[in-house]
Parts: sequence; structure tokens; C-alpha cells
Amino acid sequence: MQLRFVGCGDAFGSGGRNNTCFHVTGSHVNFLIDCGATSLPALKRLGIAPDDIELILITHFHGDHFGGLPFLLLDAQFTRRTRPLLIAGPQGIETRLTQLMEALFEHSSKTRQKFELSVVALRPEEKRSFGAVDVTPYAVVHGESGGPFLGYRVEAEGRVIAYSADTEWTETLIPLGRDADLLVAEAYYYDRVVKNHLSLKTLEAHLTEIKPKRLVLTHMSDDMLGRLDTLDYMAARDGMIVEL
Repeated sequence: MQLRFVGCGDAFGSGGRNNTCFHVTGSHVNFLIDCGATSLPALKRLGIAPDDIELILITHFHGDHFGGLPFLLLDAQFTRRTRPLLIAGPQGIETRLTQLMEALFEHSSKTRQKFELSVVALRPEEKRSFGAVDVTPYAVVHGESGGPFLGYRVEAEGRVIAYSADTEWTETLIPLGRDADLLVAEAYYYDRVVKNHLSLKTLEAHLTEIKPKRLVLTHMSDDMLGRLDTLDYMAARDGMIVEL
């Protein structure tokens, strides 16, 4: 199984990076974690077939994590996709997706797809199974708008991938990431502590509690990108593959 960083940037394209979108594939799984606004062209640039994706997990409703869905769904109509697609995310996702579709492509939410589309709302700490993928959401903290906010602990093919999503430090990150084969964690700043985002130094202070087997930093600001050569941890880059 592998995770590929289709996009690992922040909302502002710092460093010229694409918005958040991770592609996970294995013998029996093919899914995305988040689908930011730049995701469709980024997928195609990497030669990843959107029509093969079976599941999309959305962490929250900000455009750099959620805004690519209308483009992906419209593209699926024109490619005559037949494979079913399931989109899962925080409570309210069905309404939010309809609103987003209408804002970007009027009347598109009323178009009858040529494929089966399911939209499922997830609740924190309620484990759900989607085919060969088991997903446990955890509530995280990322402000007043664009929520609810979820991080994910995903189990598939004998491996555990944990993703903090965008969040300030919260104790739920400990069970979310504990002993994970791969923890993908936001490190927006190096040591600056701000509301709604996680700094590397704050995360580092809790790594002995989380104990991930591997850690990859993502969603980095210019502050972090300017320090990449000095970091003790692996930092994501667009197109990078992590084998599990």
C-alpha cells in the first residue's frame, strides 16, 4: 500500500504547492483523503485516474480541502464514469456539497449522475467500514467556520494511516495517531503558536505520547518551507510517495 501526496500545500499555495489531497492505493483500496480546489489537475498531472477512486474522505469544508469535489464530479460525468463513488466527511456534508456544486456550476447538484454517488456523514469516534477501509474520525480544532473538523485514523491492508487535518493541538491527536504506521501531521509554523493551526515544536512535544512509526509533515507555511533543510523530520512535497 502507498500514500501519494497529490497536494500538500496550504490555502495560499505557499511554495507553489497544490492544495491538500492524498491518494492511497493498495491491492484492495483506492481512495483520497481530502480534495482541495487544485486536486483534479494535480491528479491528472500525476497520471492518476480519478474514475478509479472509490472513496473520498473530507476533513472539513474549507476550499483547500473540499473545493475540488465539483470539478471531480463534473469530470466524472464527461468521462462517463460507471464505478460507484462514496464521499464521507463531517456532519452536514451533503448540504455543503450541494451548496458548493451550485456556487461553482449552477444546477449541477440536480444533474443525475451516470454512476452511483453516496454521501455519508461521519461522527467523531464512530468507526465506519467502507469496503476494505476502516475509518475512525476524531474531532479536531480549527476555528469557527468550515466545520465540523475531523482528523482520521484509517486502517487498510494491515496498516494504519493517521492524518491530523488542520488543527491546533488537541488531546484527540494522541489516540488518532498512536502507533500509526504513518502519521501525516500539519506543521504550519515551526515554533509560533497560533489558534487553529499546529506548530512543529508543539507537535514534537507530544510525539513520545503518540509514538508514530513514521511522521511526515504537511500543510506548511513559508515559515516552515524556509526551514526544510534543517528539519529532523520528513516533509511532504507534491508527488511524493510513501510506501507502507
